[in-house]
Amino acid sequence: MRTDPALHYLDNAATTLVSPAVAAAVAEALSGHWANPSSLYGPAVAAQNALQTARAQVAKSLGCRADEVYFTSGGSEGNNLAILGAAGARAAWGKNIVVSGFEHPSVQRPIRALGRQGWEVREIPPERDGTLDLQKFLAAVDKNTALAACMAVNNETGALQDIAALAAGVKVKNSRCAVHIDAVQAWLRLPVDIKRLPGVDTLSVSGHKVHAPKGVGALYLCDNQRQHLRPPYLGGHQERGIRPGTENTPYIVGLGLAAEQGAATLRQRAAAVAALHARLRAGLEGLGGITFNGPAPGAGGVPEILNFSTGCVNSQTMIGFLDARGVYVSGGSACDKGEPSHTLLAMGCDARTVRTALRVSLCADNTPEDIDALLDGVRDGLAALRHI
Repeated sequence: MRTDPALHYLDNAATTLVSPAVAAAVAEALSGHWANPSSLYGPAVAAQNALQTARAQVAKSLGCRADEVYFTSGGSEGNNLAILGAAGARAAWGKNIVVSGFEHPSVQRPIRALGRQGWEVREIPPERDGTLDLQKFLAAVDKNTALAACMAVNNETGALQDIAALAAGVKVKNSRCAVHIDAVQAWLRLPVDIKRLPGVDTLSVSGHKVHAPKGVGALYLCDNQRQHLRPPYLGGHQERGIRPGTENTPYIVGLGLAAEQGAATLRQRAAAVAALHARLRAGLEGLGGITFNGPAPGAGGVPEILNFSTGCVNSQTMIGFLDARGVYVSGGSACDKGEPSHTLLAMGCDARTVRTALRVSLCADNTPEDIDALLDGVRDGLAALRHI
């Protein structure tokens, strides 16, 4: 997929390269499915059929029905739609919202905005290792809880949450409470099967994390909860009134193909990424003085993401040093634009750890050479920069 082997891209949690097959499908749809899929003549029907094919592909990858999939512009819109829609439908009786303390900004900020409107927001901070204490989360849910939200995989540390147990536990305490899961970093990296998540009402995914274009995503909305979601915006009848606006047919076609390809290759891609993670972790341990921020694979983490701190070189300085060598990593969530990681702060990490943190995020297209280039870069960066 990569065109220049001298470039070592290791920031796949921020975005992935578009698959050549997906890019070709998008290009073909741009010219072949140009009609508005809501119109009634032949070319429009063809566009609508393309949407329905993609809907079925995404649904199959999630283990849900096609009519439970609604296309969006990405994970952020899906999260906002689910959160604001659930709160709006429950405002007559709901008094509080329970959410983890390390959510993506597209979950954290709309919930905090609801807090400014009078909702009580109960944020449950992660443990020091980045995991969420399920019992603390469930203890905060009561009969007046309108919404419980938690991400499946943290985008900065790779911490994996037991969303099946969380959703089931919430429903035991309050069957009317909506449960929303941000699955952007989990989808097509881990098995996501709605049939095994009966307590989950909404779940968001994004195209550009799975080798589809930016600007497209999907929201799973449990069919029996549709009447309990009030969309925060109004418009046409598209997406059965849940998400108005003319559908982006070419990108949706690409999303569908990415879903199909990703589901078919999930097991072998996971094995490849696990091997790369092990190589990276061992190499970093060999450097000495490295602190890992988040659980290791097998201990509550996923292999796609590894967050670590050097303790002596500011993350932005090290990122610039690596960039000059064609090695690309980040200091945390791309959406935070270089701000200190709210996830690491919520975990109780000290200022030095937060200030010197780097996030490496892998995909199956990465190679051992990418890992070695990063390790060489960090080693050289520590030698050259630790006293700056």
